[in-house]
Amino acid sequence: MRGPLYQDGYSPQFSGHETFPLRYGWLKKAFDRVAETEDQDENRTACWGDDAIARFGVGKNMVASIRHWAKATGVIEEPSYHSVRTTELGRLLFGWSALDPYMENPTTLWLIHWQLASHATRTTWFWAFNHYPSVTFERDSLIKKLDRLAKDRNWSRVAITTIRNDVACFIRTYAARPLSGRSVHDDALESPLTELGLIKPVGKKDGFRFVRGPKTTLSDGVFIYALMDFWSRYTNASTLSFEAVAHAPGGPGRVFLFDENDVADRLSALDDATGGVLRWSETAGLKQVVRNTEIDGKSARAWIRRDYFARPGKEAA
Repeated sequence: MRGPLYQDGYSPQFSGHETFPLRYGWLKKAFDRVAETEDQDENRTACWGDDAIARFGVGKNMVASIRHWAKATGVIEEPSYHSVRTTELGRLLFGWSALDPYMENPTTLWLIHWQLASHATRTTWFWAFNHYPSVTFERDSLIKKLDRLAKDRNWSRVAITTIRNDVACFIRTYAARPLSGRSVHDDALESPLTELGLIKPVGKKDGFRFVRGPKTTLSDGVFIYALMDFWSRYTNASTLSFEAVAHAPGGPGRVFLFDENDVADRLSALDDATGGVLRWSETAGLKQVVRNTEIDGKSARAWIRRDYFARPGKEAA
């Protein structure tokens, strides 16, 4: 097995969301509150203290969930126990010159998905998209496999009840539940990531499938950002193999549920999409991406902005 979940010293995370999936408006709420208080040296209490319940208009557990998702998506960060700060990504999306404060553009949804599923911080998200061996799954099978993984890796203090709640939240993040006459309005407010159509219910009540194949609403900018973000964590080399992009845990092929042909189509278009900054090469039988620049967070994020001006208002499928 490859990837960070199988490295010694990895710390799993199956909680923090208080069983609430990400909802519309939460990231903006969290960002705004942190931005209001980050001129203070120790602002954590000001952000998440008792008055946050009234400020956000939700219960204490939901405040904790809002905080969790804002951190998990990289919109905010907590560099120390007492301080909370906005990030460059958060400011790009929700700051003064916000690209998409209300998450109306599919680019934002793909970007948020990438943040959640390409980094091993959220164990269930990373494992499901990068390691689960089948296209279809049942809720109980996912729970059992994660429980077996926890035991095999000797992760301490991982209860199966915690895994079960995490899997339930994971599924609700991506698979919209059908509305019924008994549905409460609040329960019908599904996660915005259901719009991506990455997981669909099938057959019996607890059956689901990962939707592999081309992603028409995934624009070049986020794909390039994802490729560079993955590259920066995968290797320092100036070349990146097709195998790594398509199949390595945490890579675009896995996280975006691409088939090999989808990856090949994306990579073959890199020359034109990046003006030669990234180049697809098949020289001497080696299929790889060649970069002509250094990769850092700023250069990677620069590619995101282009999507909002190239594809205004287009809805996710």
